[in-house]
Amino acid sequence: MRAAGRSVRTRLRDRVAASDPGLLRLIAGLRTVGAIALALAVLALLGSDVTHLVAGAMAAMVATFAIREKQPGAQALTLALGLPVALASVSLAALLSSRVIAGDVFFVVLIFCAVYGRRFGDRGTALGLIGFQLYFVSLFVGASAGALPELYRAVALAFACSALVRFAVVPARPAGILQRLRQAFRARLAQLISAQLALLDAEPDGIDKALEDLREGTARLHETALMIQTRLEEGTPDASTARLVQRRIADAEIAAERLGLLLLSARSARRADTLTLHLPGAPAPTVRGLPGSDEAMELVRRDLGALRELVLRPPAEARGTALSHLRNRLLGYREEENLPAASPAVQDVFRGIGETARAVLGLRVALDGPQDESDDSPATTRSREELDAEDAAIDAGEEQAPAAEPTGLRRPTTRAAVQVAVGSSLAIVGGELLSTQRWYWAVLTCWIVFLNTASTGEILVKGYRRLLGTVFGVVAGIVLAGVVGQHTWTAFALVLVFIFAMFYTAPLSYTLMSFFVTAMLGLLYTLLHTYSTAVLLLRVEETALGAACGVVAAALVLPVRTDRRTDELLGTVLEKLVDVTEGAVEQLSGGPAADLLDRARDLDQALGDLRAATQPLTHPITPLRARRDTARYVVALLETCAYHARSLAATAELLPTHPSIAADPRLRGAVRRTVRNIEAIAARVADERAGTEVETGPSIASLLEPDAGGAPRYGRITGRVLRHLERLDEAVTGLARPLGVPVAAPPR
Repeated sequence: MRAAGRSVRTRLRDRVAASDPGLLRLIAGLRTVGAIALALAVLALLGSDVTHLVAGAMAAMVATFAIREKQPGAQALTLALGLPVALASVSLAALLSSRVIAGDVFFVVLIFCAVYGRRFGDRGTALGLIGFQLYFVSLFVGASAGALPELYRAVALAFACSALVRFAVVPARPAGILQRLRQAFRARLAQLISAQLALLDAEPDGIDKALEDLREGTARLHETALMIQTRLEEGTPDASTARLVQRRIADAEIAAERLGLLLLSARSARRADTLTLHLPGAPAPTVRGLPGSDEAMELVRRDLGALRELVLRPPAEARGTALSHLRNRLLGYREEENLPAASPAVQDVFRGIGETARAVLGLRVALDGPQDESDDSPATTRSREELDAEDAAIDAGEEQAPAAEPTGLRRPTTRAAVQVAVGSSLAIVGGELLSTQRWYWAVLTCWIVFLNTASTGEILVKGYRRLLGTVFGVVAGIVLAGVVGQHTWTAFALVLVFIFAMFYTAPLSYTLMSFFVTAMLGLLYTLLHTYSTAVLLLRVEETALGAACGVVAAALVLPVRTDRRTDELLGTVLEKLVDVTEGAVEQLSGGPAADLLDRARDLDQALGDLRAATQPLTHPITPLRARRDTARYVVALLETCAYHARSLAATAELLPTHPSIAADPRLRGAVRRTVRNIEAIAARVADERAGTEVETGPSIASLLEPDAGGAPRYGRITGRVLRHLERLDEAVTGLARPLGVPVAAPPR
């Protein structure tokens, strides 16, 4: 019973870890709710009235979510600097409350400075956010000069409670966050293997669902890998350890993705196209039963289950003869003589299982330290020796020089500050025409739609989502105000629930977050005895006005069109793709070692930025269906290119230490056409008048110089490299048509 209970707890923990990598959303919600609850308790003990309870609660919320630094020392310094900024902001708001024009002008200047401060990094962003939000809090509670001493006390106590909860009650050390992210990676890797098992057993009428689960599992695993990479420097003791973890995470991700492709190829009538894994809604390939005997299929099913067990087994339980037997069997598939009798496609699946088991072994050694080696087979011993040799070759790498930033109005922070200032000015004028008392809601919406957006299309989509969430939130607020309007502490308890839900759902759905914010505000208005249905409906009007002012300002003042933004990011992705591909092939051809994993991470980051920037083009409500499909297709092709480039980089990183990988100088010439094609597409994206075209020709494999007998000859690893180069070349050529780049006829 105890073992069964522990198993249930382990499964539940893994599910939570996979759904919220690093528990970042849970920690953010608990920390904010804890700070607010503590501030409310202290202020209530001091006899503060409801107005100052609301002010203290909102100040505690701002002081908690505004701080974004990863190191505790930096967080403490920013929080300490934020208190005088907050006190100055509430003072000016109260003193200028009776001087309408002066107050409005100062508010616009404050907004400009708050947005411009983003250029100074996380600290500048946090201080600007605190200054703006506390000015808004003063307007919300109707602060006056006479009430400033009590307001000072509420704000100071709120900051103190925020600090106490952050550093003592709900601490989040970088090493602890990284450890939870590692656990999340394991859980998502196990979920991906489960999806692969489901694909193996899927009937023809269920293959679409199985393939969609496989796509989702692959994307989630990649998302967690990127999150880990952003936390490595702060969460590891030195650069060498960070680089080791990065290597092992990349190995496991690439091996698991490749295993999914091999399974799909084994079940398909022909070799699966990697685009199938990256294009949402892509039709599933024609499938068949797994070729070969029923015994071979049963072995594949058994070994996928064993692989999942290796991934999920906690470090404390990762010992014993049974687990060693599983590991030895799976790693044995890396030796040709241990492959079961089956068709070539199924034997590739067994090889993929063996390579994934090796990646899991390396991941466990990197994350959990030395393992029990007493029951190792010769194949497992060789795998450990390879991993040890790779670990010894890892160094800290060289730091890259920071890229030159644009200056003046071309700087994104300056442009955004000007746009927000203009939009807020329009929102103030329009908001006061709607209501002289609550005009600031329009300004708040205008401010928010500019956060983390960089183009007019992104601002339009964000404004739409905020308005939609606000409308539904108003309905909830009306219902809740009638139910708990006379129960102060019940209302405060619901406020805490909504705040937690707001922070927990923020990364998932901006519409949901806006819903919880509006429902919470309905309760706050009830507590302040200013609630009415008209007030909540006015919030909808002010929200719509603020979103419209933000869109107008973005479209007319120093505009950045979505097309221009996506073209710039597409050019960056293509540039990074060339860097990774050329560097990997150069190293595989016998050239000097390069920092390929960092280059691959830069490629993934650039692709993530492009994916976010295309959201206005791929949004379900967009009327331009053909354009939406084109954007999705281009991003999916680029994800396919990135997968093959990552795989090439991972193989090249193994070159110095892996006994079965040797440099092949012939590869250097095989990649030239692909690189030229990427550069041709990049030139066409940068300038539509560029007279470039994409070349086609014989297969990559045929470009290798033949041996003396006239036939190309290369080993299995070189063959894998060639397959990646082939697929990369095909994907790059596929980019030409949707991007309008001419394709030259192949030479005779």
